[in-house]
Amino acid sequence: MEAARDEFREKMIQYNSALARIAGIAERLKSQVKNKTQRAQELERRILANHHAGNLELAGSLARELQELKADLTVDTQELSETEEAYQGNLRQAKLAQKDFEDKLRRLEKQLSQVKIKEAQAEAASALSSAAFKVGDLGDTMKTVEQILAKRYEVSAGKARVAKDLVDMEKIQEREGERKALEQTALAEFLAAQGIQAAGATEAPAAAKEIGPAQSEGT
Repeated sequence: MEAARDEFREKMIQYNSALARIAGIAERLKSQVKNKTQRAQELERRILANHHAGNLELAGSLARELQELKADLTVDTQELSETEEAYQGNLRQAKLAQKDFEDKLRRLEKQLSQVKIKEAQAEAASALSSAAFKVGDLGDTMKTVEQILAKRYEVSAGKARVAKDLVDMEKIQEREGERKALEQTALAEFLAAQGIQAAGATEAPAAAKEIGPAQSEGT
């Protein structure tokens, strides 16, 4: 039984280490989502300020940046949800494994106590050999649990790797003319969502003076 306890402790150390890595990924994603949300709010304020000031080109560039940021935010939010789900599932599995192991040990201890009370010394020695055999079986069970958990962690890590690679592949260079067209389209969509009439095509753009968070509209 002591050998079974030692084996279980070693396996739980490894499993807790894997859980800690998953929790670390979740915390990093939480921070990313928070920072990108704040950045999106700041971009919205700058787009409105520059549009009111007549800085249409800068406002369009910011609107395009906001579109890409929101797309990244959607991906991060989904990854965070999947990571949290994986963490909670593995945490429940760890608690169940620990409870099951403790229940089995209690049954073995009770059986051993009954053997010592009801049987002679020779019979007790034979019963102890049988109990040791069961402890060995228990060790095999714990090994199977470890393999299952390791497989689940590999699958989770693989999904995270694929998601990251896909995000990287989307970062491609656009030609200058296409980029400006997308920026103005993004600006028009944003202004329409805000209920603001976009400037006409024949209207001459005002001087491209950026109005940032620290500047007022009247400056």
